[in-house]
Amino acid sequence: MRRELIEKSAYELATQVREVEDVIDSALAELAELQSRLVRTVGVTGIAHVRAQSAFDQLSATISNLISARGSIGSCHAAIAEAKQFVPGLRTVAFGDADECPKFASHELRVVA
Repeated sequence: MRRELIEKSAYELATQVREVEDVIDSALAELAELQSRLVRTVGVTGIAHVRAQSAFDQLSATISNLISARGSIGSCHAAIAEAKQFVPGLRTVAFGDADECPKFASHELRVVA
């Protein structure tokens, strides 16, 4: 029972971390689109660039802060992955040789459709 609870909790945590990463990336894409529309709108309306500068400054700060948040959540993800090695039932277990992946001969890899 306890093992299932640990596994379920860890799975939900991992899923949530990935969702947050995806949301941040989506928000960055939306902000890039907003910035593009702002440039287009300033050009179409013909208003002075100085009048729109405050909007650009605020948008730039928002993007910068979100990029920083993206790095922070990535670091959080790495810390969680490292911490799982100390949780019984979640440790990585290896079987077989201690070597990394086997070395391939000079076989050619191809994509076949």
